[in-house]
Amino acid sequence: MKPKTMQGIGVAAGLLLAAAGLYLVRTAADPQGFLRALPYVCIGVGCGLFGGCLGSLLGDRAVQSDPELARRLRIEQNDERNIAVANRAKGKAYDCMTFVLGALMVSFALMGVDLVPLLLLVFAYLLVHGVALYYRVKFEKEM
Repeated sequence: MKPKTMQGIGVAAGLLLAAAGLYLVRTAADPQGFLRALPYVCIGVGCGLFGGCLGSLLGDRAVQSDPELARRLRIEQNDERNIAVANRAKGKAYDCMTFVLGALMVSFALMGVDLVPLLLLVFAYLLVHGVALYYRVKFEKEM
């Protein structure tokens, strides 16, 4: 499928998910278990999908009429300096995230938060560090 078609489908799916979530929030009398969180997950995912796809669609439409602007944007996005700056910023954010999530886990443990949210946070923390380790080994083999 064309990217434009996929973006249009994403906009429609986002609107439907957000509307379904709002409907569930308004009509569910006494939800139990995962049904308590489902409407809010639908709203969040729907709004994110709608905003991202609509932004891409409008950006493509704005650039479509000016080929010179499209060429400059493509060059700027693929510029080695901009890529290096973005990667360095991601590295700094990852370093910060490591300490912030570590402190958050310790504070949750000291506050006596239920075990399930604490274990989910620990799992997410370990998953991120596992992915970082995997790519570090992969990139060291390549270089």
